[in-house]
Formats: sequence, C-alpha cells, structure tokens
Amino acid sequence: MVWIYTFITFLPSYLLSWVSRSDGIFYGTEEERAKRAKARSVLGRPEGPYRAVSAIKRLATMLQPGVDTLDKMFEYAAMKFPHRDCLGTREVISEEDERQSNGKVFKKVVLGDYRWLSYEETYTAASQLGSGLASLGQRPKTNIAIFCETRAEWLIAAHACFMYNFPLVTLYSTLGGPAIAHGLNETQVTHIITSRELLETRLKAILIEVPRLQYIIVVDNTPTSWPGYPRGISVHNMAAVQKLGIRPENDYFLKKPLPLPSDIAVIMYTSGSTGVPKGVMISHSNILAGITGMAERIPNLCEEDIYIAYLPLAHVLELSAELVCISHGCSIGYSSPQTLADQSTKIKRGSKGDTSVLQPTLMAAVPEIMDRIYKNVMTKVEEMNSVQRTLFILAYNYKLEQLAKGYSTPLCDRFVFRKVRSLLGGQTRVLLSGGAPLSAATQRFMNVCFCCPVGQGYGLTETCGAGTISELWDYSTGRVGGPLVCCEIKLKDWMEGGYRSIDRPHPRGEILIGGPNVTMGYYKNDPKKQEDFFVDENNQRWFCTGDIGEFHEDGCLKIIDRKKDLVKLQAGEYVSLGKVEAVLKNCSLIDNICVYANSDEIYVIGFVVPNQKHLLALAERYGVRGSWEELCNSKTMEELVLKMLTEAALAAQLERFEIPRKIRLSPEPWTPETGLVTDAFKLKRKELKTHYQDDIERMYGGK
Repeated sequence: MVWIYTFITFLPSYLLSWVSRSDGIFYGTEEERAKRAKARSVLGRPEGPYRAVSAIKRLATMLQPGVDTLDKMFEYAAMKFPHRDCLGTREVISEEDERQSNGKVFKKVVLGDYRWLSYEETYTAASQLGSGLASLGQRPKTNIAIFCETRAEWLIAAHACFMYNFPLVTLYSTLGGPAIAHGLNETQVTHIITSRELLETRLKAILIEVPRLQYIIVVDNTPTSWPGYPRGISVHNMAAVQKLGIRPENDYFLKKPLPLPSDIAVIMYTSGSTGVPKGVMISHSNILAGITGMAERIPNLCEEDIYIAYLPLAHVLELSAELVCISHGCSIGYSSPQTLADQSTKIKRGSKGDTSVLQPTLMAAVPEIMDRIYKNVMTKVEEMNSVQRTLFILAYNYKLEQLAKGYSTPLCDRFVFRKVRSLLGGQTRVLLSGGAPLSAATQRFMNVCFCCPVGQGYGLTETCGAGTISELWDYSTGRVGGPLVCCEIKLKDWMEGGYRSIDRPHPRGEILIGGPNVTMGYYKNDPKKQEDFFVDENNQRWFCTGDIGEFHEDGCLKIIDRKKDLVKLQAGEYVSLGKVEAVLKNCSLIDNICVYANSDEIYVIGFVVPNQKHLLALAERYGVRGSWEELCNSKTMEELVLKMLTEAALAAQLERFEIPRKIRLSPEPWTPETGLVTDAFKLKRKELKTHYQDDIERMYGGK
C-alpha cells in the first residue's frame, strides 16, 4: 500500500516541490535544514552573544518607522484596516445544568456565531473608555488595574490605557485573595476594571483590605446598579463609562498627553510559581520590540489571518500574541479552555465549540493543553479496531518520513488526518507553543496530525515573552530555535551545576537575554536586589533567566536544566526535577506529575495526577475495585503505577537515582483554581510541597 501510494503521488509531489523551490519556500530535507544557520555568535566565542542571522548588524526595535508606542501602533492599524473584523465574541444562546453519571452538575452552554467589532469600532470604544476613565479621576502615569478573564473588553480596556498613558496593572483571574490585595496595594490603584463574576466571587471579599480603591468598572452591561458595596467605592458599567467619555465636557481625547516609548505600559504580575507575585515593569518600547521579534517568525502574517484567544491575557504570551495580531490587522476571536472544542467541558453535547465555528489560522498554546490533545487522540487510536489502528500508525510513520525529506503528504492529510485537524477548526497554519518545554512526542504529533508547523518558543515576562522561536520549517524536537531579531543571547558558566561555555560538543551555561525587549525591572523592588538585571558596557540591558541552555552548531538553543530545579541528593548526585517530569509525563498513565527530592535523602519521590481512563483500565486488569478516591489511595495501585513509571523512565534512559521510588496518587486534578499550578499550568512547587507535606513525611519514612 505504501509503495502504491508513493508511486501515485511521486510525480505531483516532485513537480510541486520544484514549484515551491522556484517560489523560495522549499525548505529542504531535515539534514539540509539542520545545517542552515539560524543564529551566530557575534564575537565568535562559544558563549556568544548569539544573534539571529538576519539581525547580525542591528537588533530590531519596532515594526514600522515612527510607530514607537502602543497607541501609535493601534492608531496605525485602525487607519490601515478600518473595516476589517478586529475582536469577536460568541453570542450565548442558552445555559443549562447537566447532571453527570457521578452525580455532579456541570453548567453547559449553547453558543451562536461570532459577533465582530471592526478595527474602527474597537479604536472608538477604547478612546471613549479612556476619556471616561479620565473623567472619573484616572490620571496619566497613575496605575490602573485589570482583573478580568480573557475577553474582548480586556483588550479594549488595555488599549484605552495605552492611549491615555495609564500604566496597566495586570492580575491573573485565578489569583487568591492575598495575592490580589498585595498587587493592588503595592501599585496603589484607585481604579480597577473587572467582570461581574470576579467582582462578586473574588474581589468583593477583599475590598476592605484595599483602602485606596475608589472606582470599580465592570465590563458586563448588567446589572446597572450595584448596591451593597463599602462606603467610598462606586461601581460603574463599562458602557456607562464610555458614555461619560463622549460628553463634550469630558472629551479628554484631544488634550491627552502622548506616552513616550520609555513610559510604563504594563505592570505585569507574575503567576507566583515561587512565592509572592512580582510586578514586572514593561515599557511601550519593550513590548514593541518583543512583538517585532515574534512577528518575524510567523511567515505571511496578514489581515486574512484569524487568531483564537483563550489563554490568560494577564500572561505575557497571550498579550504579546494578540498585539502581534492587532499590528497586522488580523481578526481575534475570543474563547476559553472550557468552550474551545466540541468536546470541551462547557459545550453542550451536539453543539459546536469555538474552534469549529471560528476556524482559526493562528493559535498559541501551552504544552499542558497540547499534551492533553495528544493523549486524547492517542487514546482514541488505541480504541480503533486493528485495521484502522494499523492504517493510522502506517500513515503517521509515513508522513514523519516524508517531512524529514522535506515533502508534503496531501492525500494522507486529506483522508487520514482531516478528522484530527478538525479538532482545531481545520484551517490552522501556525501553532505557537510557549510557557514550558514541549515534549518531543507531542511536538511530532502536532506537526503530523494537525498538518501545520509548531513553533516552540522560549521567553519570560522579564523579556516581554521574547527570546527564541523555532523557525516554522525546522521540525527538530527538543529545541526552542534561535534568538529573535529583537534580542541576543549568551551563556554564563554555572560551575556549581557543572555547565561551562567550553563544554563539548556544545557550549552550555545559564541563559542571559539582552536587548530592547528586556524590561525595566520589578515594581517597588530595590534596584540593588534586582541582581538578575544588569546593563553592560554598551548600555544594553540583560536578564539572567536561571535556565540552563546549550547552543547547537546551527545557532539553535536547547533548554537542558534550571538552576532552581536542580537538587543534590545525599549521595552527591544532582537531579533535575523538570527533566524527570518532562520524561515521565509522556507515560499514558500520567496527566500531571511533580517530582520532589530532599537533599537529606538518597532517593526521589513524586506526586501524580493519574489519567482516569488508563488507571481504571489498569485497576480492572489486576482486579482492584473501589471508587476513584479509593483507587488513588490504594497501596496496590500506587505500586502498579510506580512499576509502569519506572519502566517508562528506564526506556527513556533516566538514571536510577532520577527515578521516583515512591509516589502519591492524587484523585483531584491540579488546576489554577486549586492554587497548585499557575495559569500557564506551571507547577507551584512550594504550594505542592505544603499540600502533600504528610505524604512527603510518609514516603521518606517519617522524617
């Protein structure tokens, strides 16, 4: 069958490849792509600094000449694409409660089509909101907070703040009360923009702890009156504030001061994976440099593209991605993880999820979501009959082989992978992964089954999300690409961990990112204590990431470790917790895992969120009975899962001392709402350690 298929498709593929070559888009074989330089060391040293080949002479700082602030960028887009769709939101047709077989009740929704605001309408809405906020006493260079889910109103409010030079304090919608109060008090805000749900469920309870707060602007249109709030606090609907802004006596648009490139645009509070959230000060010029670097890695980005927005806008990846889209006239359709696909938790059975309706061409995702898609599809493959499963695996391996040669597989894409591709709407041409390392298995799966390249990126809030993104024609796994055109990267020796720039075959060390995208530091943090930031002799700002990387011959970066994730066991061996977790998460039994090691002990332990379907199948195979909670608390099931984990670890060539000797199965998944992971699904190790303290003592023999 493979021979016949290859014979039939050879001539069309061969001719198409030559057409592609003449258009300059043939990317060559995997071997040819690996030899092509993505970045070079500017000074020729193994530690760098490394720059993208196209930015050897000069780092990029902005998309268009003269467009040096975010208000100018949006004005440019509104003038160039006035009637194009800008922001879209699905209409809610109905809501109902659906009782599950286990007795739990979930709220399900039926959603209609997307309703769109044009670029011109969005620009007008933002300018009116900014004028209305000014009429309520908000002043330039005075902080204003936004505490809201990802939705169109979030971005409208952000652009209003950029226009009127109100530094925007962003807070995750899943932060706990103390963290919210900390951010609001530290930035001394008097105005906050939020949603009705978050106001009533989260914000209202801590208002007494935020004495400076005076105005709450609710993005929902209902209700119109807000009784029962503490004295001195007034609550307004966003629409009412916009109406206030268009009154002739309150028209602040003509007399508003223009922001400077060096002015603070955003104070972005981190998700707090290592303690109290810190506010990162990001200037207009920082953001513009960052999105310039990102845009250069997305080929043919234009107004025909549609982006689906569902990640937290308080995260630098999502905010940067949406601003990249705005700068190029793309359409942004809003979604949420609960309504993303037809099978999502809030979508009523039989109705369509957001990807099916929107059919996006661009999408950003964190590895946690991609891993989930990969495991769900592979579970369905395992359930196929032997003929279907064999054909799928055959097509999968055949396409992998063809991708390595630089060829496409149109018939495989059409007849085998079309159904998988339709999970994301069927039109996706670029997937951008960021926030954490993406496993090789998941990356290969997305490239093959979704028939589009996956650009794996690396960046931090402190670098405006910009650092590296792999070239979309580079299908190699485990690497994050070369530096973006807005920054450069060098390696710093870390002797304690044994990483040096003179290591062979690849130079290794702590990753330092420098360039115009490196932010201004932490808000109200003593500059002397901000040792992770420094300025070099050329007046360029640098950030020490704490991540360990190595540069390959073609200038691509690979993340191999993290200083904070490295634990030294009692016998002297170093264990990289993140590395072990990345390997073990590929096991089908595992939905999530946190590896823990105490320096006073000789072995590693782990906390595991098991995959429900696979754990139940394992229990049935070995005759273990009980409820879900009873199975997770079963000593027998712990031993069975640990045995399979050990086999997976040995197959992946982990060292014996890296493999957990004892585990604890968790019946509850880790979500941002539980406080055990961040909004980007990064592990909160401190909170996990506290949560499982009794189990840690048990697994370490009562110590």
